[in-house]
Amino acid sequence: MHRPARPSFRAARRTLLQAACAAAAGLAAGGAAAAEPWPSQPLKMIVGFAPGGANDILARIMAKELQQNLGQTVVVENRAGAGGLIADEVVAKAPANGHTLLLGSIGGNTIAPVLAKKLTFDPRKDLAPISLVAESGNALLVNAQLPYRNVRDFIAAAKKQPGSINYASSGSGSTLHLAGALFAQQAGVDLVHIPYKGNSQAITDVSGGQVQAIFSGIPPAIASAKTGQTRILAVTTAQRVKSLPDVPTIAEAGVPGYAFASWYGLFTTGGTDPAIVARLAAEVKKIVAKPEVQAQFAVQGVEPVTSDPKSFAAQIDRELTRWTRDVKAMGISLD
Repeated sequence: MHRPARPSFRAARRTLLQAACAAAAGLAAGGAAAAEPWPSQPLKMIVGFAPGGANDILARIMAKELQQNLGQTVVVENRAGAGGLIADEVVAKAPANGHTLLLGSIGGNTIAPVLAKKLTFDPRKDLAPISLVAESGNALLVNAQLPYRNVRDFIAAAKKQPGSINYASSGSGSTLHLAGALFAQQAGVDLVHIPYKGNSQAITDVSGGQVQAIFSGIPPAIASAKTGQTRILAVTTAQRVKSLPDVPTIAEAGVPGYAFASWYGLFTTGGTDPAIVARLAAEVKKIVAKPEVQAQFAVQGVEPVTSDPKSFAAQIDRELTRWTRDVKAMGISLD
């Protein structure tokens, strides 16, 4: 009786390999089909200061634009306190999926961390820098009922009665605190620091006369001065700012060599997929390049600027090292 020939060993092995490859391809295709595109849910943008401050204003501009670009809701959530560290911690401990963002700044991300007695997160590893968004100086803002018409008047009054002039800030260790402490050190005056939980209430109390002065972010300082209740004496930048061309720098007005500028930037949770971080950086670049966004920034007194994640991370590292040395030398603490 005739029997069919059996397949060779090599032929059988080849058949098995082909079947295995086909199965693997099927699994890969199924996995790709099942993977959720990013973003797959609404995003949160955390702000470390109260509503009304520069961080908050810029966050709301960026959130609106990101929402349009990404097709997902972007909600701004204010988590004020500890010079921005509360917001940092929220983002640092969020799921590393790119759905939780932080509109951070020099104060909250490179100054407050070196002043804290204890941190529950690593500012270098647990937060992923995405891109710079803007740069800005601060403004020395005083109650309009006070007789200070310029910086020299302010310094003279402080020297005549040491400890008699209070200045508000958005919190101990914040950018505004540092700007004031640096001014006091270089001008040789004794100013009393009054920390608040945000820029908005601090300015409200300067307007009402409860506190004499504040080294405010320029955007809310401009808005406050327009009410007539406060007066801008000078800006803290090395050069005059475009939105206040007639206002001198503090260096011009009586404290040679004084200069202090702030930056604002976007972060997400450390460990987030680099592809998501890169996508967000690309979105920030597109948003900040838009003429209408630049016009909004100009009104707020900030200059648009972007960076890539790698260079932004290197900047954060340099500043954390610098402020570890310099800020403590000025005696600033998160009290």
